[in-house]
Amino acid sequence: MASHRQSYRAGETKGQTQEKTSQMMGTLEEKAQAVKDNTCETAQAAKERTSGAAQSTKDKVQGKEEVAKDEADTAKGKAWQSKEVTKQKASEEAGKAQDTAEAGKDKSEGFLQQTGESVKNMAQSAAGAVKSTFGMGKDEDEDTPYYRKERD
Repeated sequence: MASHRQSYRAGETKGQTQEKTSQMMGTLEEKAQAVKDNTCETAQAAKERTSGAAQSTKDKVQGKEEVAKDEADTAKGKAWQSKEVTKQKASEEAGKAQDTAEAGKDKSEGFLQQTGESVKNMAQSAAGAVKSTFGMGKDEDEDTPYYRKERD
């Protein structure tokens, strides 16, 4: 009988062991599922944070690009405006220089004409003096030349 009883207890022990193993396996499966779910949630949260950070960085870069573009457009406008002002001032200065040059030319022409007339008059006077000295000059009262006769 002992063997029947031993057999019964062995069967009972086996059944209890199977039940405990089943319970432990169920608990382990639940824990594994919980870990899996937690890992998925953590991975999803990390993905969302990374995506959010990437979008934020992209938005910041776009904002900076727009600001830089606006600043470049403003600088371009200022440069164009400065160019136009410089061009206008240069044109005005060129006009003034041309007017000054024309005035100087007119003044020079007048001076040169006066100087030329003075030189001409002095040359005529000198020629008259030389002619008078040599006796070839005109008498001031007459239009005909007066020649001196040489004394014998």
